[in-house]
Amino acid sequence: MFNWFDKLAERQSRRLAQTVSRRHALTTISRALVGAAFILPVLPFDRSEAKAATHGGAKGGANAATEDPTACEYWRYCAIDGFLCSCCGGSLTQCPPGTNASKVSWVGTCHNPKDGKDYLVSYNDCCGKTSCGKCMCNTNLRERPGYNLGLHNDINWCMSNDSSMFHCTTASVVGLAED
Repeated sequence: MFNWFDKLAERQSRRLAQTVSRRHALTTISRALVGAAFILPVLPFDRSEAKAATHGGAKGGANAATEDPTACEYWRYCAIDGFLCSCCGGSLTQCPPGTNASKVSWVGTCHNPKDGKDYLVSYNDCCGKTSCGKCMCNTNLRERPGYNLGLHNDINWCMSNDSSMFHCTTASVVGLAED
């Protein structure tokens, strides 16, 4: 029944194999895959739900915020994943003695309920010692999937340092977020 289709597919495959090298075929496939990797992160996605959650929603909203930098509900920790350096001998912005800030970081946009503004917060892992083990927070508000690494918090950001051992995470405000 589909004998004609099989013959056509075989004829086309043989013609392609005679005119195109394996190296050329692999190069074309590789270029297509790399091109797709650059296109996918820029596809549109809906952020309205995350924005609503930061402006009065349950998690990360004004009602859940606290002024205690050792509590996961502190407003700067809206996208943190790790042990808080403020519980591990450091502070909101400083790594504890004996550790170094990671050379790479991730960024979150957090809403400060005190002044009602959104701020860009840079999260740096402190590397070099064993894990702190105190004040573990994992807030995934506005986290993006793994293909957009600058907005993904489930990665060992100490990988670019001399010691890849994660100790704790700082949360530094880097500026006002623009709408």
